[in-house]
Formats: sequence, C-alpha cells, structure tokens
Amino acid sequence: MNKAKAFTLMEILIVVVLLGVLAAVVIPTVANSTTSAKGSALAADLQLLRRVILVYRSQHLEVGPGYLDGDTTQAPIEQAFIDQATMASNANGQTAPVGTAGFSRGPYLMKIPVNPFNGNNTIEMLADGQAFPANADDSHGWIYKAATSEMRTDNTGTNLNGKLYYDY
Repeated sequence: MNKAKAFTLMEILIVVVLLGVLAAVVIPTVANSTTSAKGSALAADLQLLRRVILVYRSQHLEVGPGYLDGDTTQAPIEQAFIDQATMASNANGQTAPVGTAGFSRGPYLMKIPVNPFNGNNTIEMLADGQAFPANADDSHGWIYKAATSEMRTDNTGTNLNGKLYYDY
C-alpha cells in the first residue's frame, strides 16, 4: 500500500505556535527601532538648527535670527526667523531673495525641519526675558529664545533611555 505524504494537524499547530512566538519577539523590536529612528532624526534636526543659529549670529553682528531687520529692541517673531534662515540676508539681518545685490549671507536652510514626533515645523518664539516652559506640549515643532539663541524641541515623551526629548 502507498501512504500519502501529508502534514499532521499537530505539525501544523506547532509551526503556527512557533511563528506566533517569533512575531511576539520581533514586533516590539521593530516598534522600538521606529521610535529610535525618530529620536535620531529629532536630535539631528535640532543640532542642525542650533548650528544655523550659531553661523547666523557670527555673520550678523552677534544677533540671532528672529529679530525683524536685526532690531533687538523689537520682540522676536517666527516669520523673521524663517526668512532669515531660508533667504539671503545682509549684515543687519534684512532679508531678500537669493541673488539680490547686497544680500550675500545665507540662506542657511531650504526650509525649517519638521519635528518627526509631532509633525510640526512651527517655532514658538519666546520673548526676551521669558523663560522656557516647564514642559513641552507638542503645539509647535521647536521652541526658540532669540535673546540667548537657545533652541529646544517641543514634544513630550522620552527616548528609550528615559531622557526627555524636551531636554535634547
């Protein structure tokens, strides 16, 4: 007699259980790597913004971006920061399209980076003398204090080591 070769129900059940165990091990690892990648992107974007601020200050009479026409007697505004980072400027911080005569500095960025956790690229501008908020609230991508040229992320949560993203 010829016996037909086939899998038994027990063999199939063992394979399904093993695949379930492997999935239970792999899925959290993949989720952690996604969070880790976002954390790395956040740190890199924050470092880029901080470097842009340093370079801008060194080329604009030690005045950080955010002050309209470089006038530190006025309150800093987000649009001035964006324009000064993404357009050409002169030594006084006035901006113009790239290639305009007399505006030989910049642009420093093509666009303001998006915070990978909250999807925002807006900047909360702190007034001179205003302290940073005690905690992030995810309402903006970044928080900037023009008076001291400090930049922070505006997102809640911690990295895999327990460090607050706000403290990067």
